[in-house]
Amino acid sequence: MKKTTLLLTALFLGAVSIFAQQFDDYFEDKTLRLDYIFAGDSAKQEIFFQEASSTPLWAGRRHHLSQPLLKGNGQISVRDPQSGQVIYSNSFSSLFQEWQSTEEATKVKKAFENCFQVPYPKQTVEVTVSLIDIHGKVSSTLTHTISPSDILIREKSSSVKWEYLHKGGDLQSCIDIAILAEGYSAADQQKFHDDAQRACGFLLGHEPFKSMADKFNIIAVAAESAESGVSVPRKDNWKKTAASAHYDTFYSDRYLMTTNMQDIYDQLAGVPFEHIIVLANTWLYGGGGIYNSINVTTSDHPTARQVLVHEFGHSFGGLGDEYFYDDQYSSMYPSDTEPWEPNLTTLVDFKSKWADMVGKKTAVPTPPIAYGDYDARNTLSFLQLDEKKQRTLVNTVGAYEGGGYQSKGVYRPAMECRMKINEVEEFCPVCTRALIKMIEYYTE
Repeated sequence: MKKTTLLLTALFLGAVSIFAQQFDDYFEDKTLRLDYIFAGDSAKQEIFFQEASSTPLWAGRRHHLSQPLLKGNGQISVRDPQSGQVIYSNSFSSLFQEWQSTEEATKVKKAFENCFQVPYPKQTVEVTVSLIDIHGKVSSTLTHTISPSDILIREKSSSVKWEYLHKGGDLQSCIDIAILAEGYSAADQQKFHDDAQRACGFLLGHEPFKSMADKFNIIAVAAESAESGVSVPRKDNWKKTAASAHYDTFYSDRYLMTTNMQDIYDQLAGVPFEHIIVLANTWLYGGGGIYNSINVTTSDHPTARQVLVHEFGHSFGGLGDEYFYDDQYSSMYPSDTEPWEPNLTTLVDFKSKWADMVGKKTAVPTPPIAYGDYDARNTLSFLQLDEKKQRTLVNTVGAYEGGGYQSKGVYRPAMECRMKINEVEEFCPVCTRALIKMIEYYTE
């Protein structure tokens, strides 16, 4: 038994050494920031490289370097031109690609800022950025060369003060999250500290993050805004703020987002982070989360906790929205393509999703669970059920039609979930498993 244990230990340590050696072979302990412009309309998109900069330390993962866990709506890859080997890759989504599905994108061309962080290479590398359409096909790509000795790569630093709110461990073993102040003036700095600490508690008080809190570092970044509050365009109320976030994104009242990614990354320069939460100083309901890009959430609305966790499901876990409409929403999930989001399916490739979690006697597609006047599109009807029935709706895994904004052709794992309505206190079993896998991907 001892020999077996020693052998397994040696193999494990050897594997760890290989991963560490691979990172050290190709990269320095620094961050290379790459800024791009995504531009176009509903029919065509282009990618433009803008500039490269650097910051001290690398807070990202040092293993699974060339293996994104999810496909995303785009990917950035770093390749060693000598061997042709991909030495780092990450997936993402973008506000630009969301905008392409809007009516406005059929009438005008627009450009959006995007910033990505990769480990700083020791030698010249090829970087490829690809955008993926709703059919899972590459729709646009750009490849260019980066030399680490390029004199135009400048090291950036920020004078914004930051502090740890929660420290689960060192940079190499934890997921590093920056909470950036938005709409907090010089007079609001104590409020930001209190709000950020509360937001940290919201996130780490929710499963599965609560049980895995030692795998997260959370930092408060006290960016100072010229004015308090956040812009509300429909009320002609514009504020001068650190992240330029505003409601009415894509003319949707509750969509709180920002397009000023470069300003955000400038303020975070030197902060060890992988994921961004922009905490907006407002009581008005709203928010938004984009996978491996940004999470914007509010400080003072009564549902701030629920919205923060939901949007983190998007921005960190790559989870899709499970609510749906009466088919007036334009299709984002065509019937011939399996969505990349782990909690949505068109049943094109259900085996790759949560088929293993569905009971043998459960039909797929799964008939909706019926409780009297309960209506899956009426959140108030969920609250009228007793706790046992509520838990049945959350924990009975199947393939229920309606999800990804579409009432037909898209299926979700449970009748109700944190990714569907704020009234549910937890993620369904499928979303929970997906989040645990993501946490382990970053840290193990």
